[in-house]
Amino acid sequence: MQAGRLLLRKAWSALLTIGFVLVLNFFLFRVLPGDPARAGIKDPRMTRAAQAAIHERFGLDKPVLNCLASLNPLRRGPCLVNPLQTQFFIYINNLLHGELGISYHTKIPVGQLLRARLWNTAVLLSAGQTLAIVLGVAGGVLAAWQAHTRIDYAALIISLVAWSMPTFWLGLILLFWGSRYAGLPIGGQLTPGLAAAGTWAQLRDAARHLVLPTLTQTIVYLAEYLLIMRSTMLDVLAEDYILTAKAKGLSTFQVLKDHALRNAALPIITIVALNLGFTVAGAVQIEAVFSWPGLGQAIFESVARRDYPVLQGAFLLLAVSVIVANLLADLLYTWLDPRVQAPA
Repeated sequence: MQAGRLLLRKAWSALLTIGFVLVLNFFLFRVLPGDPARAGIKDPRMTRAAQAAIHERFGLDKPVLNCLASLNPLRRGPCLVNPLQTQFFIYINNLLHGELGISYHTKIPVGQLLRARLWNTAVLLSAGQTLAIVLGVAGGVLAAWQAHTRIDYAALIISLVAWSMPTFWLGLILLFWGSRYAGLPIGGQLTPGLAAAGTWAQLRDAARHLVLPTLTQTIVYLAEYLLIMRSTMLDVLAEDYILTAKAKGLSTFQVLKDHALRNAALPIITIVALNLGFTVAGAVQIEAVFSWPGLGQAIFESVARRDYPVLQGAFLLLAVSVIVANLLADLLYTWLDPRVQAPA
């Protein structure tokens, strides 16, 4: 019963946060200066009638909220009385039907555009995060077990250096190194001209394009996981139950696996879950450097084009991913540590 109440409380909190994000995400792009419908159209010959047609097509001729001014500077007349005909309620109704609007630049549904880009980002993130988690946790455990030795000092130095490097700078360094000395592709997802090649040829080529962006992400996040895991493991190894396990004659592997690792992994779970949400946003730099056609690259291009519907949909997706990741981390934390109970 208590676990069920905890689940309902956290789920309700997550839903309230998502509701707040929906409202904030809507008004955030309505307060920006300029005419969003004309942002991607650089034709000085556009007539006022054409501007009005564009506003009507994208729904910008309606008030933002009931009895507030419309974003369309050409609109005249009284404010609409029916709140269901305002941009805000149309936006909420479209979201309930899975619609995120139409891109100003490509004129295709935002949901369709983001779905294609999200899959590419998921491939990149899954590869980089998996390597970072495995290597970071293993390196942190080894550094803590060999504390104050050369192995520990080397792990600390390498991690601090890797963690301090800006992501875009590291990506540029690896881009130069990989293209100059390893013969790896400098950008994109597939080499032009391979569209008609066989499936295995395309997979091999995509894997070669994935090496450098994956390596960049792995180095950045591996350092964070290693440092946190080492610090937490040092605290756990100082507990009395670890000394008791050693006195029983258990092997080093048994002590680490059965007694230390599970307790030390609790902070890592929270960090990993939050990073899985924030990494989608952080992928903007990596995808921009390596021209990887993912969600981050779509955000980068939309900022330059002032394509507000795409930015609005992408920001909503990022916010929801962070909220859901945080919820899953809380639930997993509670499952791993029964001492975490719901507040009275």
